[in-house]
Amino acid sequence: MLKIAFVGAGSTVFAKNVLGDCIVSPELGEFEIYLYDIDPVRLEDSRIMIENLNRNMGGKATIKAGLDRIEALRGANFVVNAIQVGGYEPSTVIDFEIPKKYGLRQTIGDTLGIGGIFRALRTIPVLEGIAADMQKVCPDALLINYSNPMAMLSGYLQRYTDIRTVGLCHSVQYCAAGLLHIFNMDEYIDNCRWEIAGINHQAWLLKITDMDGKDLYPELKRRNDDEAAGYDKGWDLVRLEYMRRLGYYVTESSEHNAEYNPWFIKSQYPELIEKFNIPLDEYPRRCVGQIEAWNKMRQDLVENKELTHKKSHEFAAYIISAMTTDKPYRIHGNVLNNGLITNLPRNACVEVPCMVDRNGINPCVVGDLPEQCAALNRTNINPQLMTIQAARSKKKDDIYMAAMLDPHTAAELPIDRIVAMCDDLIAAHGDYLPQYH
Repeated sequence: MLKIAFVGAGSTVFAKNVLGDCIVSPELGEFEIYLYDIDPVRLEDSRIMIENLNRNMGGKATIKAGLDRIEALRGANFVVNAIQVGGYEPSTVIDFEIPKKYGLRQTIGDTLGIGGIFRALRTIPVLEGIAADMQKVCPDALLINYSNPMAMLSGYLQRYTDIRTVGLCHSVQYCAAGLLHIFNMDEYIDNCRWEIAGINHQAWLLKITDMDGKDLYPELKRRNDDEAAGYDKGWDLVRLEYMRRLGYYVTESSEHNAEYNPWFIKSQYPELIEKFNIPLDEYPRRCVGQIEAWNKMRQDLVENKELTHKKSHEFAAYIISAMTTDKPYRIHGNVLNNGLITNLPRNACVEVPCMVDRNGINPCVVGDLPEQCAALNRTNINPQLMTIQAARSKKKDDIYMAAMLDPHTAAELPIDRIVAMCDDLIAAHGDYLPQYH
């Protein structure tokens, strides 16, 4: 019987999306879901929710849950990873508050920047343990990673473990539709073709055409430049500035991309925050809101015995279905470059189209990105690769260099301040990090 292990199952809302998608995929037949988490309360919440959903949707899944990771993984065909090591408190608070003392402000801090670097450093050792357990009890399973920082975590697993791994994000699925909607071109949302490639959270909408092949970019750019038209650009001003200056729109949101470069969050130019509608400290604010809202969400998800589900746009269930039934499906996955994008480093983790069938994840060759897009990607890849090296070497100097190479950090702080900030972060995270020398 097919077995799906979900690691980090206390992420109840996300578990509903991914596992609910599997439950409403009849082609999977009978299968087992094994939920694992280190928090027994949230684990039980997710178990109740998934059992209700399975019953209400006529699912054929057998639901199990437990605190023993080996048992969760034993015999699994697919392992979904959704862990967040250190949680909001203490780790996210530390990632934001210590840099703030040095004058370094962030918006999300989960993918790049000083927050992304330290999130990777405390998550990679846990993922190494998961990979080691998988090697013992399910060596042929596919690890589907949803945890951030996506490129660092997936890249580490792909380079330094023998476990098959693909990283998934949902920003690709919504990219073209979101851009069309901003400029009142909704008639093309279900009637367009697009191509996207790059790195996670900074993949580029390389082409967007109607079904007859007409390029939609010229009209999108014309409307973007038409300030008198009154389009509701909301929080999307950074991405639209990318499109104006670099020629291409990017997958992930503006609050993310504001901190992936040296241009928008600058202490010397505080007026840019308002001009580009940049929400500083956005991720901690979201965390607080989600914690406060959990009691109501819990009632809606866990205590709702009539809970139902509509299949989402997450790729996980489609991957599981394609590999199980051998009916090919196209996704965008985060995989080791190996020449897929020819003007990015081969040891980088890139986000490219992939065909999925019984043979697994089959990445497609993209070739060269436009040089300006590849150039910006490379500035993000540099700290990603250096963080991976730090996780391997356990050297503080490598952490310092990862931070020094981060575009936003380097634009704001001199080297001595970067080193002092990293030392403070290492001390504050304590046992969440391995020993560095």
